[in-house]
Amino acid sequence: MTKITECVLVTGMTGAGRSTAAKALEKLGYYVVDNLPPGMLEELVSSVEAAEDIDRLAVVVDSRSRTFFSGLVDAIESVRPLGVKVTTLYLEASDEVLVRRQEAARRPHPLSREGRLMDGYERERELLKTIRGRADLVIDTSRLNVHQLAHRVREAFADDTERGLHVTIVSFGFKYGIPIDADMIADMRFLPNPYWVDELRPLSGQDEPVREYVYRQDRSQEFLDRYVDLLSMITNGFLREDKLFLTVGIGCTGGRHRSVAMSEALDARLRDRGVRTLVVHRDLGRE
Repeated sequence: MTKITECVLVTGMTGAGRSTAAKALEKLGYYVVDNLPPGMLEELVSSVEAAEDIDRLAVVVDSRSRTFFSGLVDAIESVRPLGVKVTTLYLEASDEVLVRRQEAARRPHPLSREGRLMDGYERERELLKTIRGRADLVIDTSRLNVHQLAHRVREAFADDTERGLHVTIVSFGFKYGIPIDADMIADMRFLPNPYWVDELRPLSGQDEPVREYVYRQDRSQEFLDRYVDLLSMITNGFLREDKLFLTVGIGCTGGRHRSVAMSEALDARLRDRGVRTLVVHRDLGRE
């Protein structure tokens, strides 16, 4: 009999990409169950453990289950004594994006109660706020297509043999808003802006001339040194609290020059220290 050691709980807002995440996990070898009533989680884990070829389980739980709020947290706690590591993946997006996706799918929101689509999303956010606060990994899919979301999921869950901290670095522009899935935010607007250098303006932080311009600033190296030390200092605490995923937002004005260059540099520093990382340039190409 195979022992189930890992269960990924996929949840979040309607239209945020739960099905895409579930498919990505299935391709990684997870046994996926969709729309499970929370109260059946313990029973499912016990049943699946009788199989000989299943050691990783993924369960999609969402607001279609009317017992969601009252039963999910208790259900998660019920399987921990079985020796199963439960990781909660929460997917969300902006209201504007969610409404557009739902209208394109021509489906009513399960909580709309014959009212406006936004009424359903307001009820859903209220319903999910507790589990959102307890989630191990939150992904904002507002600007991700299905392929990019699948990539994020694969990067997070493909190699579960390494139990260290997994850091996602998101570059962004403050003019477009702070990433709603970020655990920590760093502001790069203290650095001189390459935008005001004529030959650098059309380039991005992925181009060598911009990177050289940003990196040669004394304060950029000081930031990298101190921020890497900060992340190293808190890593043990996160792992002790069983938090394996951390999303760091690196912002500048437009998300094109300074934030991109510094995200790439932070990624290199962390990788040198053996930290698993993923870099996402949220607003690059938006202008």
